[in-house]
Amino acid sequence: MALESRTVTIDEDTTELKLMTKRFWVGAVLSLPLLFIAMGDLIPAVHDWLKTVTSPSVLTWLELVLATPVVLWGGWPFFTRGWQSVINRSPNMFTLIGLGTGVAYIYSLIAILMPDIFPDAFRDETGKVAVYFEAAAVIVTLVLLGQVLELKARSQTGAAIKALLGLAPKTAKRVNDDGTEEDVPIDQIKIGDKLRVRPGEKVPIDGIVVEGSSSVDESMITGEPIPVEKTEGEKVIGATVNSTGSLIIKAEKIGSDTLLSQIVQMVADAQRSKAPIQKLADQVAGYFVPAVILVAVIAFIVWATVGPDPKLAHALINAVAVLIIACPCALGLATPMSIMVATGRGASLGVLFKNAEAIETLRKVDLLVVDKTGTLTVGKPTLMKVHSEAPWNDDEVLRYAASLEKGSEHPLADAIVKGAEKIELQLSKAEDFESITGKGVIGVVESKSIALGNMSLFESLSIDISMLLAQANSLRHEGQTVMYVAVNNQAAGLIGVADPIKETSHAAIKLLHEENIKVVMLTGDSKATADVVAKQLEIDEVIAEVLPHQKAEAVKRFQVQGYFVAMAGDGINDAPALAQAEVGIAMGTGTDVAMESAGVTLIKGDIRGIVRARQLSRSTLANIKQNLFLAFIYNTLGVPVAAGVLYPFFGLLLSPMIAAAAMSLSSLSVILNALRLKKSKLI
Repeated sequence: MALESRTVTIDEDTTELKLMTKRFWVGAVLSLPLLFIAMGDLIPAVHDWLKTVTSPSVLTWLELVLATPVVLWGGWPFFTRGWQSVINRSPNMFTLIGLGTGVAYIYSLIAILMPDIFPDAFRDETGKVAVYFEAAAVIVTLVLLGQVLELKARSQTGAAIKALLGLAPKTAKRVNDDGTEEDVPIDQIKIGDKLRVRPGEKVPIDGIVVEGSSSVDESMITGEPIPVEKTEGEKVIGATVNSTGSLIIKAEKIGSDTLLSQIVQMVADAQRSKAPIQKLADQVAGYFVPAVILVAVIAFIVWATVGPDPKLAHALINAVAVLIIACPCALGLATPMSIMVATGRGASLGVLFKNAEAIETLRKVDLLVVDKTGTLTVGKPTLMKVHSEAPWNDDEVLRYAASLEKGSEHPLADAIVKGAEKIELQLSKAEDFESITGKGVIGVVESKSIALGNMSLFESLSIDISMLLAQANSLRHEGQTVMYVAVNNQAAGLIGVADPIKETSHAAIKLLHEENIKVVMLTGDSKATADVVAKQLEIDEVIAEVLPHQKAEAVKRFQVQGYFVAMAGDGINDAPALAQAEVGIAMGTGTDVAMESAGVTLIKGDIRGIVRARQLSRSTLANIKQNLFLAFIYNTLGVPVAAGVLYPFFGLLLSPMIAAAAMSLSSLSVILNALRLKKSKLI
């Protein structure tokens, strides 16, 4: 693979992917007729038809013509990488691929150009020496397919970073000393510059409010759905969205120092630190490749020295047989076949694995760090409670509040309106609507003066709410946000809004505990609210009021303590922690950035899928190890026979034709074993 740049940019170089894709399609188109020709001898009808249209010698030359571009052009990257592995003394999969395809091709080329050097024992009844062009071409094509899939997965990994970079605005409106305003590119902003942020615009960089007040949607940073009120002297974060009022901010952090840039870099660094599952096969290949080459060399020397005449032909054929039976087709299939089946099985259960390493590592998880909002909870405010004081009833209090909030875009207002609509209350038009920043709203509904907001609003309006305080405190202890309602300057009741726990969360936490997994809730929400949720779900540990970089740091702390950590979250703010954890798990109901940063996505946002995914991970790794065993058992038994160890005792030699059949059998056994994963038992 081409080296990955450490510089994080929004543009992506797809040159290697395009070239590999082109090589694959050329290989596939040319390999299909090769397979048809090669299978002719096995299918009588095809064999008879081929005999009527052409001669065997013409077909052999046609195989050479078709296989040559596939092997020499399509497989060229593998030969160069295989050669580099020899130079660097680190044999790997490419060493095997280069040896296997190269020897099969060269052997076949010699067989077609110099057939007379082969003894009669290696000829068929027509005196023809078998060729293996189709084996070399098909192996190259299959490996090219694997490379294309791997490059696409690598491209998707970078999509998380590109999505994060795409959040940042490209320009800002700078306020000059003379009071004029101008649009300038973000990279031209300097520390101390004053910038205007109008309603609906993104905050350009990290800064501090010097004029104005507004509510700012910081959900992309905190993950919490409720906007934060900003007034003079308070800090704002780049890429967050200004909701209602106009702000003038002073730039404090620019470029790579902004919080968004730091999140981007943390995600990139954590992603680069991962190790591929193929490392297991490469480690085995590191011992296997030198052993096979050594056996082939020894076989050649022994047969060339003490073998029967023609010595050189016998030496060459036996050395070739050793290398052909060691062809890496089954080894190349061992891991990807299991991964493909496991990925399909996971998808049918609502679990999407982004890459092979997530499947490999999930089985080791013994601590799950889980975000609250959108993961354990629904992720948006919902009307939970309406309490009224005489002479008003609950429906009247809710109808007045919903009518007043009908035109507001605030998430809390949306929760109230939807709550009223759910029970089919008829809402009225609000007049003289006024939003009071940080306090609430007032207006006129059905000729009645209505006020809705927090305690500060009612203190400013001199409205007594003492009779509601006990009920309000009770709701707050349940994790609800409380808003008081007044009609004609008299307290009429209160409304409780909260982010409810998902119905599946209780069962999920219980299943995780049964799997001996410690569950830690990590959230940007208040400790009081977090504790309420944790108590209801019996979560082991709670860490509240944390920012995105602190979430990643918390994951690191658990890793230092020796835990193998999985992180489950749904927001942009969870991206660094998702990337830092050994396995990141995103909710399919969350943001695209979270899903791109994670190795696993739960389509329905049901964290019971984590237990299913972990069980599937265990089954898959066991299956991969079985496949690797099957891939090598044929070599373990076949290589000595191919080298000729049985010849002195039984006069038995393993021709390249039989070696190729054994190679195909090992591939078939790997495929059949991998398919067993479709029936593995999961909850």
